[in-house]
Amino acid sequence: MRRELLVPKLGLTMSEGVLVEWLVRPGEAFGADQSLFVIESEKAANEVGAEADGVLLEITAQAGETLPCGTVIGYWDDGRAGEAADAASVVVAAGKAVPDGQRIPVTPLARRLAAQQGVDLGGVTGSGPRGRIRARDVLLKVELNALEGRALEADNTQKPPPAAIDAAGAAAPVHGSLRAPSNLERTVAQRLTAAKQQVPHFYLAVEAEMSAVMALRGQLNAAQTRQRLTINHFVLAAVGRALEAMPEMNRVWTDEGILSLDSSDVGMAVNTAKGLLVPVLRGAGRQSLGDLARQAGELIGRAQAGRLGSADMHGGAITVSNAGMHDVTYMTSIINPGQSMILGVGSIREVFRPDGNGQPAIRREMGMVLSADHRVLDGVGGLKFLKLVVQALQQPMGLLVA
Repeated sequence: MRRELLVPKLGLTMSEGVLVEWLVRPGEAFGADQSLFVIESEKAANEVGAEADGVLLEITAQAGETLPCGTVIGYWDDGRAGEAADAASVVVAAGKAVPDGQRIPVTPLARRLAAQQGVDLGGVTGSGPRGRIRARDVLLKVELNALEGRALEADNTQKPPPAAIDAAGAAAPVHGSLRAPSNLERTVAQRLTAAKQQVPHFYLAVEAEMSAVMALRGQLNAAQTRQRLTINHFVLAAVGRALEAMPEMNRVWTDEGILSLDSSDVGMAVNTAKGLLVPVLRGAGRQSLGDLARQAGELIGRAQAGRLGSADMHGGAITVSNAGMHDVTYMTSIINPGQSMILGVGSIREVFRPDGNGQPAIRREMGMVLSADHRVLDGVGGLKFLKLVVQALQQPMGLLVA
């Protein structure tokens, strides 16, 4: 029976995607769960698998097109009796399939891009199944080569920058280079601009006394070397426990209504070579500190290797963005699109505060700023939520067990 292939909706906030490449050609047979094509959303590129065995009949969209979710991009035959496939629509596959015994498995589009860009496929690391090299792997290699060779570029190869206006109101030259943003950079910029303009943010700032966390972390890391704990692990765990204690904070605004989430999932901002990515820790509020740290380490490794899928970055009402390693007291962040909160975490500072007897005592304080969506949350709830986070950090022994 002839059936449609559609652009999938890979998240609550996804409205369109870029068709990056076809992994199967018209006329080719494929198996259930075999990857058919790659769609890039605002967060990641994702291989879309087949729901059953079949044959690709034709494609109606080409690589590079930006398409709304639900758009028909091709047709396939599931081999079942029923409406017959239109034989005239079957396109015979061009070229030869890549032999199974080939040393480096490469998609046809990746091979063509490599030839166009002069990229040696032997130096490209594949991110597909069994190390298969895909188009985005070649493009990443092109970017890396460009960065390495930028210092050797002649001045006349750079695009002239836009003119500036001097104090007298006349155009003055600006020295520098200009490049077009990547699809990912442009999409992130558009979505964060929309989030800042359309989401009514409000902000709450607190300090947490971190002496107990620092002492406990030191003891745990000294006792074992298998899983090194960071301050951020404690913050992520504390936020997860606060979500479990206050499920009314675990909700987001959608076009269809206010969505209450069932799991205490927490996003974790990770800096990578391609920019800031936000993988999501599943059930963070129900895990022991050690289990959470292991899950976080695995996600960070995949993020930095460019191996995160859309499912890894989907969901959750809150993200933790920790800039404590950069010597900043407070950080006020923009809410990640599709969520309702983000917690900006600053550095730990040593300050003097009066103790119970009025005498100066040293404290190790960490500033945190909660940015929240006023459409679904209010200040009272936000303050209660932050109080729970602070309490968990000041009594961290409770985070050790699930």
